[in-house]
Amino acid sequence: MKKNTLSLSAKFLPAVAALLLAFGAQASPKLIKKVAPEFPREAAQKGISAGTVKAKLSIEADGKVSGVDIIEAEPRRVFDRAVTTALMDWRFEAGGEKQTHEVKLVFKNDD
Repeated sequence: MKKNTLSLSAKFLPAVAALLLAFGAQASPKLIKKVAPEFPREAAQKGISAGTVKAKLSIEADGKVSGVDIIEAEPRRVFDRAVTTALMDWRFEAGGEKQTHEVKLVFKNDD
């Protein structure tokens, strides 16, 4: 009985794998202009030398970024403004439809 269950699972595994690939197959938009965010002076003054921000971009059909949502930030609210300002200047190859894309930015100040 156990052998039949294993063979049944193995039989359906390729279909499940194909389904997962189909959902994950959406290509990332091609970045054509990238602007690096500035390290905030206020962060340096507070002794903060590093951080990360994960953001979700709303990208219009023409490739322009129309919105930035901060998903995660460490430390919180320190780099948000710098990230939003820089990401609003990013440009992507026109895709013909609106889409979203997530990015993670890492800040490190060696000064």
